[in-house]
Amino acid sequence: MLSDEMNQTWFSPGIDRRFVSRREMLGQSVLGFGAVGLLSLLADEGLLCAEEGTHISSGERHFPATAKSVIFLFMSGAPSQVDTFDPKPLLTELEGQAVPASIAARVPNIPRAGLGSKLMASPFLFKRYGESGIPVSNLFPETAQLIDEICVLRSVNHRVPVHGPGECIALTGSAIGDRPSLGAWMTYGLGSESRDLPGFISMLSNSTGPAPQTPGWGAGFLPSRFQGTLVDGKRGIPYTQMPSGYSNQNRRQQLDFIKWMNQEHLGQLGQDSELEARIASYELGFRLQTSAPEVFDLESETAETAKLYGLDDKPTAEFGRHCLIARRLVERGVRVVQLRNGGWDAHGSLKANHLKRSRATDRPIAGLLKDLKQRGLLEETLVIWGGEFGRTPTTEGSAKGDRRGRDHLPTTYCMWMAGGGVKGGQIIGRTDDLGYTPVERPVSPADLHATLLHALGIDQHKLFYMHNNRKEIATVLGGEVINEVF
Repeated sequence: MLSDEMNQTWFSPGIDRRFVSRREMLGQSVLGFGAVGLLSLLADEGLLCAEEGTHISSGERHFPATAKSVIFLFMSGAPSQVDTFDPKPLLTELEGQAVPASIAARVPNIPRAGLGSKLMASPFLFKRYGESGIPVSNLFPETAQLIDEICVLRSVNHRVPVHGPGECIALTGSAIGDRPSLGAWMTYGLGSESRDLPGFISMLSNSTGPAPQTPGWGAGFLPSRFQGTLVDGKRGIPYTQMPSGYSNQNRRQQLDFIKWMNQEHLGQLGQDSELEARIASYELGFRLQTSAPEVFDLESETAETAKLYGLDDKPTAEFGRHCLIARRLVERGVRVVQLRNGGWDAHGSLKANHLKRSRATDRPIAGLLKDLKQRGLLEETLVIWGGEFGRTPTTEGSAKGDRRGRDHLPTTYCMWMAGGGVKGGQIIGRTDDLGYTPVERPVSPADLHATLLHALGIDQHKLFYMHNNRKEIATVLGGEVINEVF
């Protein structure tokens, strides 16, 4: 018999309320929630069995962390290093000439290196900023004002000159795209500090040019609950809106009845982790429906904050909204937020392309850094900026003037880090006089990943997962922590 409280009119039309099977009840219930993001929360509450190989309990670290969360500003399409954070005056001197043999000899034998093309001076001006005097291109006038908070990495490099595999290397460590994303490893190791939100959230903006690579927020061979939840920056987490006709009260009654039925079934089956997870998922789904929409509702933000992120200007509004949501997410305990901004692929008309992309992102990024700092969140939030590779110092094709562009170049590119214990106002790594290859302190994607994990208090070699009878770690073969960053 059902209790009077359970015996409420909540059943969907077409179900005989006297005879309802568990299968019918589950199949016809109108519960909606972001299931993938939801699953990532179950482990944090101890509601799922620990996976074989888990070496860190939720919240436990191998050593003191400098950061609690990570915001990855991924500029897909590959910003040019010699036009952003690594100025090369020699390019101006040798404009239109061939690459000197002394530099060409150092460039690895990879496709699209552009060694047979003519050198192209940067169309942008560089100026030194802050007490550190780090040069920044006029593409980023607002971010440049915060350069003393930023550590610039000039010598990141790998060997894959293709967008899709390059993006996979940048975000998973492998070009094949079959491994977990770094965000998945982080949530696998530390879980989420939020009870009501996924531990790893990804948002896409301006997805023109190279297609977003799903491994970049995927779980690979890790359990699927650790993959990033792909979120619409305007609507928020899919299916978390309360269905029409439901209030919190009658929704609670419905969930109580579902829970009762599942527990009855569980009593007959005995221990069943899948069913236990299902029971927990409905509860977490309810919490998402009652709390998640608020995170994406920016009406509570002041006009001053909206302006800080560029929400009042059409070119910056989309990415500005994503950056503001990222701040709100880490403020509420989300472990990893990945903001992918596409369109940086500049094979032609590099000047127009980079002006447009920087116009859309510079103000929101500067706003994010300022806002995190003034709220006391920057010291515990690691912000990282960069793409999948760089671009050649030479021009691509036979275009003239402002129609010229640059080809792909993975042998060196720039990234930067701020917050989360990072020592700002410094440059790590140095490239040759044209920006083709590192000549000092080369940094691999594995080094970068090891460093990000280190900031969260994770030893890359101690966080592992048993897959196909192998002890897998996040950095594949292992990277070297860039200790100078901190």
